[in-house]
Amino acid sequence: MDVKLEAVVVPVSDVDRAKGFYESLGWRLDADFPSDGGFRVVQLTPPGSACSIIFGSGVTSAATGWAEGLHLVVTDIEAPGAKWSSVVSG
Repeated sequence: MDVKLEAVVVPVSDVDRAKGFYESLGWRLDADFPSDGGFRVVQLTPPGSACSIIFGSGVTSAATGWAEGLHLVVTDIEAPGAKWSSVVSG
C-alpha cells in the first residue's frame, strides 16, 4: 500500500501576498477558489513536487506561523537560493 502526503495547510495572514510570493518562486497555481462568506482556498505546488500547500481565508483556525518545522528539499541549494533571496529581500 502506498501512502503519500498530498497537501499541507499553511496559515497565512495575507492570502494575495502569499499567493504572489509562491508564484514568484515558480510554484504552479492549482486552485484559487473564493466562495460566499469570505471563504477562499488557494493551492500551489512546487516544481517537481507531488505535495502542495493550501492556504486561504477560513481554511484553518491555526495562527499564522504554526507550520514550523516543515522542510522543503532541493537537489541543488545554490540554484533556488539566488532566486529566493531576491524574492524574500525584494
